[in-house]
Amino acid sequence: MGKIFYIMGKSSTGKDTIYNKLLSKYPEELKRVIMYTTRPKREGEKDGITYNYVTEDGYKELKAEGLIIEERSYDTVHGLWRYFTVKDEGLDLKNNNYLILGVLDSYVATAAYFGPHLVIPLYIEVEDGERLTRALKREKKPGNHRYAEMCRRFLTDTDDFSEDKLRKAGIEKRFENNNLYTCMSEIEDYILKEIDNVK
Repeated sequence: MGKIFYIMGKSSTGKDTIYNKLLSKYPEELKRVIMYTTRPKREGEKDGITYNYVTEDGYKELKAEGLIIEERSYDTVHGLWRYFTVKDEGLDLKNNNYLILGVLDSYVATAAYFGPHLVIPLYIEVEDGERLTRALKREKKPGNHRYAEMCRRFLTDTDDFSEDKLRKAGIEKRFENNNLYTCMSEIEDYILKEIDNVK
């Protein structure tokens, strides 16, 4: 059986960069899971690449079949939008290992669905002061300046990734991203050892 490596962490920890670099460097060893959503497709997005786009009825059918691994719902000004992971033909643990970028609640649900021995958490962390500095630097770039949203995310992450919740989720191993190169090397070694243990 393959494994699912689940990257997560608070905002501005570099998890998106690490996720994309790993997928690019290990295209054979790590496959991407395409999430599903009921929200409308945006300009430049592609069905089956950005997301798998389905209707609310399509979501309900997948739910009834027991194929939804984890899900999140958001009440927006445009109505209820759902984001979820589906056990479809694109998720074949008999032959592949996968890399997912998500949040703690999604990791917990995915580990509960497949079993914690098949879902390996990769928790990225950065000291809060440094994380806030990185976030502020990003928001100062032209076209950004979403300072209120930056503050909201920072405070939300403090609760979403509290030490109590991390402990309850069984997150023990942590990767400090003080230096991207060093952090990437540690994560790569960890993933490759886990993959070798399966062979």
